[in-house]
Amino acid sequence: MADELHRLSEPVGSDIQAVTRASQILAMFRPDRPVLAVAEAAAELRLNRTTTHRYFNSLVAVGLLDRARDPSTFVPGPLLVQLGAFALGRRAVVDLAPAHLAALSRTTHLTSALTLWGAVGPVVTRVEEDTANPVIVSVRVGHQLPVDAAHTKVFLAFLPDQMQAERLLATLPDAERRRLAADIDRARATGMASVHLADLDITAVAAAVFDESGICAVIALIGTARILSAGEPGLAWHDLAAAAYLLSKELGGEHHYPHGFLAAATDPAPPPAPRPGDPDDRHRRRPTEPLR
Repeated sequence: MADELHRLSEPVGSDIQAVTRASQILAMFRPDRPVLAVAEAAAELRLNRTTTHRYFNSLVAVGLLDRARDPSTFVPGPLLVQLGAFALGRRAVVDLAPAHLAALSRTTHLTSALTLWGAVGPVVTRVEEDTANPVIVSVRVGHQLPVDAAHTKVFLAFLPDQMQAERLLATLPDAERRRLAADIDRARATGMASVHLADLDITAVAAAVFDESGICAVIALIGTARILSAGEPGLAWHDLAAAAYLLSKELGGEHHYPHGFLAAATDPAPPPAPRPGDPDDRHRRRPTEPLR
């Protein structure tokens, strides 16, 4: 593929530049952009349309892209679909996580989500919602999370390539970088992180999932700030930690957790007293039981 792209690229270039350009084109596909036009790519890459169209034709020839109904637009090709399915299939966490997520949502009455690390950040791979709840806060499968998301903080704390984490932080303004670096340090010490979206009044709390090699995924709870606190660990935090630990144990990675995480997962704090006007006994329930 590199040779073909190189022949069609600018007169001055290299195979590495051609591969880089191809990866830039493929990275433009997102859940909110499943179809990509040549004109869009040319504008973002700052190339003329003729050169960009040649890149697209080369990617079609090797199966990385396919033509959409409009001949000037393209979609991911069969080779990408095959490789994506193969990559997900090799991750045992994708097969094991759904049962843990479903149990976690039933216990906490919150939405749970699984993310895997993508090209530049966490991508939502699985979501379980509490359908008994009349109000559901959720996230779309395939959504790539921003650098300040709770999932991202946990991933950046445990990525084996810490240079990648430093490169991502280097793109931020100084104040934001220092604030996020402090959150990542806390995630490294505790195995968990949280974020509160003030404009939406939504909280997400995330916990690391490890396999034998290290961090392989992150699971999280998502809900309104009234139910799920970002700053005061409560019973839902302990339920999340328990689910993450049990999943990691199935994957053979429980030894990667920082000191004290197991205690939080297996010995949760006592639940708070019921609040006046509570319609049910959610705050008096038992913590998550191990899956059998």
